[in-house]
Amino acid sequence: MLSAMVVGTLLAVPALSAATSAGSVAAPHAATASATPSTPKPTVVLVHGAFADSSSWDGVTARLERQGYPVIGVANPLRGLAGDSAYVSSVLDTVPGPVVLAGHSYGGAVITDAAAGHANVKALVYIAAFAPDQGESGLAILGQYPGSLLPPALTVREFPGGQDAYVNPADFRQVFAADVSAGKARLMATGQRPVALAAFAEPSSTPAWKTIPSWFLVAGADQAIPPAAERAMARRAGSHTEVVRGASHAVPVSHPGATAHVIEAAAHATS
Repeated sequence: MLSAMVVGTLLAVPALSAATSAGSVAAPHAATASATPSTPKPTVVLVHGAFADSSSWDGVTARLERQGYPVIGVANPLRGLAGDSAYVSSVLDTVPGPVVLAGHSYGGAVITDAAAGHANVKALVYIAAFAPDQGESGLAILGQYPGSLLPPALTVREFPGGQDAYVNPADFRQVFAADVSAGKARLMATGQRPVALAAFAEPSSTPAWKTIPSWFLVAGADQAIPPAAERAMARRAGSHTEVVRGASHAVPVSHPGATAHVIEAAAHATS
């Protein structure tokens, strides 16, 4: 649709021609005014992790959209690192213009692989997430940094072709969402999406953080991925790092403002 200024300018053309033919050189103000187009904001693509879904980003999404960012919450399949990364990569193929790609938890491993080959991905944002190196798995990272309460809290169920892992609902709040209300944590535990157990052991490919600038939010009281592991991965990737003291693994839910702030910082720095 034509803007009001453009319509006004077009309508002024006959009048301008008539005035010129009559010997007048004065031009209407509308014909000389020019608007400076604003730079479009990057699209923020959000990738949730295991034991969650895209609703875990709701508070973050609301804040970003109020600031004018287009947001896509990807439904991470949680079936395996290679397949999940390929799926997110296919979503990135459909996004015109620059992208800020953010991942929470296991979603960090997914964005690390998915961003490869996408020149439009201008920043990676890790939110209490795995940022593996080539050949490294989430399970290997947890093995290097003791203290995670996640492995013993898992319940495994068979499905055709593999095994799914869930967080035992009795342990969910302590392990995943300690700074979320008890009622909200119960709902999150009930609605959690399982991850194929093999996904945690699957090695990463060439990490995109070696070529794309990255930001990292460390959850200071994370009981799923130890904060020491998050800090170490952030240092290795050369990430701009912020720490939210006392934050649980579910930091996008409990601290949506701080999470959105890190994403916006990445967007501002790379635009």
